[in-house]
Amino acid sequence: MSIAKIKLLKKAYLFLIIFFVTAKTHADSLIYNAYNNHGVVGLINMPSARFFDESVGGTTFFYGQPDQKITISSSPYDWLEASFFYTNIKGKDYGSGFSQDYKDKGFNVKIKIKEEGKYPAVAIGAYDFAGTGFYSSEYIVSSYGINNIDLHLGLGWGNLNGSDTFKNPFIYLDDSFATRPSELTAQGGQFELSQYFSDKSISPFYGISFALSEKMLLKYERDSTKNPGKVGYDKFSSRNNFAIDYNYNENLTFGLSYERDNYFSFKFSYKKKAYEKDAYSSAYKDPQLSSTELNDYESLIQSLNANGIGVNKILENETSIGIELTQFKHPSLEILNSIISSAAVDSNINKPIYKSYKTADLEVYSEINEGYESGSKLVYQRDVERNFSTNNSITLRPFLASREGFFKFALLAENNSEYIISDNFFFSSNIKYSIWDNFDDLYVPAKDIFLYQVRSDVKNYLNNFNNGPIIGRAQFDFHYSPKKNNHIMVTAGILEEMFSGVGVEHIYFDPMTNYAYGFEIFNVTKRDYKMRFGHRDYNANTGFINLYYRNYGYIPFDAKLSVGQYLGGDKGFTADIYRSFPNGAKFGVFATFTDVSSDDFGEGSFDKGVYFNVPFAGDFLNYTWRPLTKDPGAKLNRKNTLYDLLIKFKPHN
Repeated sequence: MSIAKIKLLKKAYLFLIIFFVTAKTHADSLIYNAYNNHGVVGLINMPSARFFDESVGGTTFFYGQPDQKITISSSPYDWLEASFFYTNIKGKDYGSGFSQDYKDKGFNVKIKIKEEGKYPAVAIGAYDFAGTGFYSSEYIVSSYGINNIDLHLGLGWGNLNGSDTFKNPFIYLDDSFATRPSELTAQGGQFELSQYFSDKSISPFYGISFALSEKMLLKYERDSTKNPGKVGYDKFSSRNNFAIDYNYNENLTFGLSYERDNYFSFKFSYKKKAYEKDAYSSAYKDPQLSSTELNDYESLIQSLNANGIGVNKILENETSIGIELTQFKHPSLEILNSIISSAAVDSNINKPIYKSYKTADLEVYSEINEGYESGSKLVYQRDVERNFSTNNSITLRPFLASREGFFKFALLAENNSEYIISDNFFFSSNIKYSIWDNFDDLYVPAKDIFLYQVRSDVKNYLNNFNNGPIIGRAQFDFHYSPKKNNHIMVTAGILEEMFSGVGVEHIYFDPMTNYAYGFEIFNVTKRDYKMRFGHRDYNANTGFINLYYRNYGYIPFDAKLSVGQYLGGDKGFTADIYRSFPNGAKFGVFATFTDVSSDDFGEGSFDKGVYFNVPFAGDFLNYTWRPLTKDPGAKLNRKNTLYDLLIKFKPHN
């Protein structure tokens, strides 16, 4: 064994000794952990076995040499971290005749294998695991805390195998692990199974972070990244990286690093926990009643209103009362029933209560039948009033992965309004105006068109953002429940930025089961690029059979499978898996396969992406990211679906 290997083993052995002889301290923490340069919870370039709690999402902006990177990360579970990135590599040609730096995109994933306890936490993960290979690497890493010190030790494959120190142990399982493809055979955006954890050798990495305070974190790591690698890093003589992270607050972190004795890099990241179990309490809250002289029913109505539950009417007979309610706040029937029971006690109502729940006048669940109504007297009926609500906001509209530049965006003034014409008839609108944007820089037309340009002409729409007000949506929705557990919604108008149309959706939804199913059919017309009232000469029918499932097992998740015809006329199915939280936060992934062949589809072979819906500045930020904008597999971007309205009444997972 060489002297270099012996020295390295001594250093690693010292880390292991410290692991097992010292007391445990902080582990996974929103304050003491931070995203690394790749948008993964870790040190500087190296990952760690640390994770944020479930529902945490964040964005990292990194500026180094020769690459700059934007990463959006999410933690749908406390054992899973997933992120996607978009990078600019200076000094490397984009190709195809464009005189600009190279652009690339990809996904990262990390899975917790073991919690920290008497022994270290362990995680397994990969950088750029379905990309073009510039950062492709796999790793196994362990982490252990000692007071305000956090220690990390791992092994890297692929781009993290820069020192070729040890023989790959997986070779003993199968000789195929000895060969790692030098060039990926699949197109970007596909999985290359033959490369994962493959190579003749592997490289160790290790590091340490020291928390001076909740504001300041010092970091050191031995960086095992390949040099120059496909990225084209400058030749370096040292693998030592040093960094300091400053937490401006719990959410915002600034980092300065000195990497490989070569250059300084800078990053800042924003992270936020989307759902706080303690903050989101489902317990009954005592109301502040407007008067002490209210009768029992007036007290009950005010108590329920104060707890986010609206009362449509109250019936009474000799033995019980019946209440028709509507709500949008609480996440399950169990919580609703608990709140109603508490409000009844406070209102001195001792009779049993039968309930009927409605949303948008859809009867979701009812214990009241026609016989009960005919045998009871009406003691309260809410006046049906037309209601108008409006909200103004300033929003950021990003556009990534363009061939013209690294990052394009618009700063928008937006108005979202809703006019309730009746309990089951609504008009909603979205109007926006570009305060500033650089979308005029988008000039390269879409390439390799197989179907009609239903989505790939997005730049033509963005080019018009600075030409006055834009109508993002202006639609009517009518809701109806023809019989128990069956619901219909008819929608017509300007449905989104690219399409107007009319359609109908049906769903069978029983709140006492964990599945639902239905269909949707729309006839749509392509809007013109000014996004007002004009249209282009493309009309299409699109429709799907939809199956929904909510899993309540060890790994909670929601799933949707849609089979049908897409906007471009292609046929196939979309699988959508996501994690949702009671306050509306959501993290998900989707993949679409249609009768368009992978050759015709081009790079990426099939449509897929990730999306999230998280609280931001008092509202929810919705964002969907797909590696490439293609026409096959395109669906309408609908404001609401029946499942979105009704799922609030189902127990949460």
